[in-house]
Amino acid sequence: MTVNNSRGPRVVMMCGPGGAGKTTYAKRLERDGWMRLSFEMEFWDRGITTMPCAEVVAEVAADLKARLLRHVAAGNDVVLDFGFWFRRQRDEFRTLLAPHGIVPETVYIATSLETILSRVGNRHGRGADDWPLSEQTATEYFERFEPPTPEEGPLEVVR
Repeated sequence: MTVNNSRGPRVVMMCGPGGAGKTTYAKRLERDGWMRLSFEMEFWDRGITTMPCAEVVAEVAADLKARLLRHVAAGNDVVLDFGFWFRRQRDEFRTLLAPHGIVPETVYIATSLETILSRVGNRHGRGADDWPLSEQTATEYFERFEPPTPEEGPLEVVR
């Protein structure tokens, strides 16, 4: 994907369980000029290095939504380096962007549990993109994840 100079802003929702490779893909878009929004980056910037309580997550989510809308209003392409584990989350952002004429694209990083477990074992919590996950937590995330389907809208599956 490249920066879009010929039409309105684009939004990509990175989709996959923890350790799938979403941030690696999102950082490539960021290097190409996209704005990258991330819960982990926001937590890290606020000095939060462990999973925060639901109230803090909700506050950060509201801040990220507001930033997203400011970026698209300014004409910036945005990659949402979240997880979008559940369809209801993806639908929520589709609804948020619809009044702005934007249909977000979903990039689903389809990764095996074996690969995910090998990746999360190398995380040590030294930065926003190095969020540690136990094997048990990563497995639970993988099992609860709802893969996106083409009926949801534009979808790219990366294996």
